[in-house]
Amino acid sequence: MQVRIQSIHFNVSSQLEQFIEKKVGKLEQYYDDIKKVEVSLKVVKPETAENKEVGIKITIPNGEFFAEKVKDSFEEAAAESVEALKIQLQKFKEKQRNK
Repeated sequence: MQVRIQSIHFNVSSQLEQFIEKKVGKLEQYYDDIKKVEVSLKVVKPETAENKEVGIKITIPNGEFFAEKVKDSFEEAAAESVEALKIQLQKFKEKQRNK
């Protein structure tokens, strides 16, 4: 699985990068054949409390999944985005089984 983290108008700390890679890596438990993961990090203007936006796009052989969350911290937003993707992958896998 290839993970690409893109930050818009700022530099990502290696600590945040490792956190995101660890969280995203857990998605392989729910779907084996994840080809590519693209994570985009951005600070939403104006500067408010909840202004850290994380968007995660997963590419699998026959589809794509996307989740985006805006929270107080990038870690929180990433964790919730991964949780949303986990649910999407589980539903997709269930549909595949029922065919």
